[in-house]
Amino acid sequence: MNQNPSVRKLVRCGVVAAIYVVLCMALQPLSYGAVQVRVAEALCLLPVFGAEYIAGVVLGCFLANLLGSTIVDVIFGTLATLLACLVTYKLRNVRIKGLAVAASLPPVLFNAVIIGIEIAVMFPDPTSSAPIWLACITNGISVGIGELISCTVLGVLLVKIIESSKALRKIFAA
Repeated sequence: MNQNPSVRKLVRCGVVAAIYVVLCMALQPLSYGAVQVRVAEALCLLPVFGAEYIAGVVLGCFLANLLGSTIVDVIFGTLATLLACLVTYKLRNVRIKGLAVAASLPPVLFNAVIIGIEIAVMFPDPTSSAPIWLACITNGISVGIGELISCTVLGVLLVKIIESSKALRKIFAA
């Protein structure tokens, strides 16, 4: 049965968005806050397999933030994910020892910077006398560590599993 490639890509976007939302909601204590390991962020590496995944991941992030976070996070968290996915797509063919490590770094960096600043500005620690720039750095490091786990560990593993399986390559990269 010959399927329309455009319909296939649209379905992939919807499925990826739904999986992102479900992972965030099911793992809600891990998905939101200054200390987070948002497992769904591993999906930020799917643009390695095609540009259509950018829309799916960004839509999923938007919806998950709309359901579980603040309006500021809906805007800036979604922006961080969009920028991360765009750069990840540009790095899709770069491999380090056969792994998509380079493609995993944009989500780490964009989220560390953007979400680190967002948390410091929107949720300042009233007990701290530290300057705002130090809070931005501290929150950025915390978010960055969670993103390293989600993207550079889980996301790179996801890409490797898909690339290693003919059946999964047919689903994700066809």
